[in-house]
Amino acid sequence: MLKLIVRRLFYSLITLLIIAVVVFVAVEFLPGDTATAYLGREATPQRLANLRAELGLDRPATERFARWLGDALRGDFGMSLARDKPVVDLIGVRLRNSLLLGLSAALIGIPLALGLGIIAGLTRDRAPDLLISTAALIAMTLPEFVTATFLILVFSISLQLFPAVTVVPANAPILELLPNLVLPIVTLTLIMVAHILRMVRTSVIDVMTSDYVQMATLSGISYRHVVLRHALPNALLPAISITALTIAWLLGGLVIIEVVFNYPGLGTLLLDAIHTRDFPLVQGIALATAGVYVVVNLGADVLTLLLNPRLRTLRTA
Repeated sequence: MLKLIVRRLFYSLITLLIIAVVVFVAVEFLPGDTATAYLGREATPQRLANLRAELGLDRPATERFARWLGDALRGDFGMSLARDKPVVDLIGVRLRNSLLLGLSAALIGIPLALGLGIIAGLTRDRAPDLLISTAALIAMTLPEFVTATFLILVFSISLQLFPAVTVVPANAPILELLPNLVLPIVTLTLIMVAHILRMVRTSVIDVMTSDYVQMATLSGISYRHVVLRHALPNALLPAISITALTIAWLLGGLVIIEVVFNYPGLGTLLLDAIHTRDFPLVQGIALATAGVYVVVNLGADVLTLLLNPRLRTLRTA
């Protein structure tokens, strides 16, 4: 068991290293010059040369990458060019806000998706299944910004219940952020529930039509016992990995939701950094986001191994 976890941790570190290389190369090939973007109209050949030397832009790319990676491993992502503040400080408060939004949506959405997915799977092709599946398909087909805009029109403009955009600063206390979280959380939850419940429904249907469930039913075991003791435990195990992948995939949707609601998270900070060509900040945000992605998937793998002894045996073999 420990060997499997160490192996997964090793693969996760390799994944982060590959992502770091990709991020660095992508930033290198972005159009424009960092020094020119930073100095703007005050750029002169001498000042450009001095700034490039100060930032290390006159050194080979491999040397700059090695230095950047070494600093990143020590928790130093450099200074933001546009804001003249440490990148770590800028990312820290925004990461808190994004995690608050994402975790709140997950705490609401995951239990709701599991419950609805189980109901839909157990009532296959009947009224509850058709109602739940239709609503999920509609939610899945609508882009995030369309869902967000619809909620703003209804709950902010028509009913005037919640603010349409966030106007509090990024470092505001959590209690001050809460009223601004309602619509972003609802938007993210709707999308999350739609994707996860469809996967859970399929998993429940597959298990309920499996041979061992059919044999248990024919043996005279009560339907309630078959569902609770045999079907659901086996149906929900695949849902753990699926849920982790869905949450990781929704990180991209989180950026869109933050922009629509002007929410002070990593998404809006990333777009601002790209707009101002603040490349150290872009690199830091990309690596932080990749770290969250890897941690979520690693946690899902470890949880699956803990809950499924057969999987541990197969992977060890």
